[in-house]
Amino acid sequence: MLGLGSLIGGAMKIGGSIFGGYKASQAMKEVKKNLDQQKRENQDWYDRRYNEDATQRADAQRVWQMTQDAIRERNRQAAGTAAVMGGTEEGVAATKAANASALADTAAQIAVAGANRKDNIENQYMTKKDSINKQLNDLQKQKANNIISAVNGVSSAASDIAGNSGLDDIQLWKRNNG
Repeated sequence: MLGLGSLIGGAMKIGGSIFGGYKASQAMKEVKKNLDQQKRENQDWYDRRYNEDATQRADAQRVWQMTQDAIRERNRQAAGTAAVMGGTEEGVAATKAANASALADTAAQIAVAGANRKDNIENQYMTKKDSINKQLNDLQKQKANNIISAVNGVSSAASDIAGNSGLDDIQLWKRNNG
């Protein structure tokens, strides 16, 4: 016959498997919630940083302003030199053209730096996104393993109860005495 100890032990195994599965599920939900939050924050960071206008950044504005100031000063010097020393308008125009070219070069450098910055932002974003997605995939695999473990634990406990129930002894007694 089935003993009280076997019943209690089996019930404890079943309860432990169910409780453990429940707690593991709760923990995984919390981990998933955190990963989803990281994913949203990464997307927000990317949207904000990637779409920034490179020409409006403080560092670009400073380079631009310094270049313009230097060009204005050179244009003033060229005009002053031409007035004092009798230079030609062509010399002043050539200086202005060279300065305009320098300003264009500065704009191009700012654009190139902005493009490189966008590439770096995209690489950082994709690396973080891939990492979060891998963690989410690993979490799903862990969920599946935990479900398998919980089912196996309950099955094992039920099997132990059935094995200790004495059903085989009862069937044997019925055959012999029946």
